[in-house]
Amino acid sequence: MSIQYYIILCLTLFSIGVVGVLTRRNAIIVFMCIELMLNAVNLLLVAFSKMYHGMALQNAADTTAGIDAQIFVFFIMVVAAAEVSVGLAIIVMMYRNTHSVDINFLNRLKN
Repeated sequence: MSIQYYIILCLTLFSIGVVGVLTRRNAIIVFMCIELMLNAVNLLLVAFSKMYHGMALQNAADTTAGIDAQIFVFFIMVVAAAEVSVGLAIIVMMYRNTHSVDINFLNRLKN
């Protein structure tokens, strides 16, 4: 499959995530859209890594070039999992105190 298809798919997923973050008020949906954007970037990194690895294999059969991005994706997924656990804990505490997960309600908590 050509790399252009991966770029179009990742651009579409990232755009959906950006629109969701900018238009939604529910904190859970905002976190889901942030994760969607992170996964779109991860997919693009893996696609470019596979393309570069395929080109490197044509030149030398025993090369490991092009797999660095896949290791980087693994670390992004670990950080994203930690972000989700902390974010969901904050949302649960916010719901317990305010009985709402509306992001606009957080502005009233400043006073």
